[in-house]
Amino acid sequence: MRLLLTIQYKGTNFCGWQIQPNCRTVQQTLSDAIFEVTGENVTLHASGRTDAGVHALGQRVHFDSNTKIPPEKLPFALNTNLPDDLKVIACEQVSYDFDARFNVKRKTYVYKFYSSPHENPMLFDGYAHLPIVPDYQKMRAAADVIEGEHDFKCCQATGGHVKTTVRTVYSIDIKKDGEIYEIAVTGNGFLYNMVRIIAGTIYYAGIGRISEDDIKSAFLTNDRTKMGITLEAKGLYLVKVMY
Repeated sequence: MRLLLTIQYKGTNFCGWQIQPNCRTVQQTLSDAIFEVTGENVTLHASGRTDAGVHALGQRVHFDSNTKIPPEKLPFALNTNLPDDLKVIACEQVSYDFDARFNVKRKTYVYKFYSSPHENPMLFDGYAHLPIVPDYQKMRAAADVIEGEHDFKCCQATGGHVKTTVRTVYSIDIKKDGEIYEIAVTGNGFLYNMVRIIAGTIYYAGIGRISEDDIKSAFLTNDRTKMGITLEAKGLYLVKVMY
């Protein structure tokens, strides 16, 4: 049968999703736990690869198994063999033509940061620290420009290899609670570092480093230099994958 897991992990001490030699990864750690529980060496397919330091609240992963353990019981068995920073929160059986990556319709990422003169040790692992306080209305105006269908080549870091860089961002929601900000981006797909660049662009607009016209020009010219910085990985969360 084909099983679909929903997993959560704190990315701080992982080298990302994908198996790498001499490096702790989410894929290898989860594979090892499945072997301990089922005795099977399975191939895991995630909805997308997350980089080192990136967190997940709703990563989806499929694999094929002959285990006799009911899907609803499997998370309990796996979690006894998983570390504190990686847990399975749901499991369901899906059809054999289901693919956790290629059947994705939408994903939501959230970027979290706080703005204050000094770093907060309580927020160190899960939030980026950006010392200049941004203007919320300028951030919102920048987000409005980014929403929609565009060629997002200007929001792709070096190293991305895709057939097309056209994507649709359905919504960008910005929440502020005191010094803490959360930027939620929902789209039909994302390029390499795209969300971290979008968040950096919205922040730079908020502090007056770039304008709405700069962003519009970047989309027209594919000029990465007109967008904001790539914010650090530790503020990024994969929150939801929709099929």
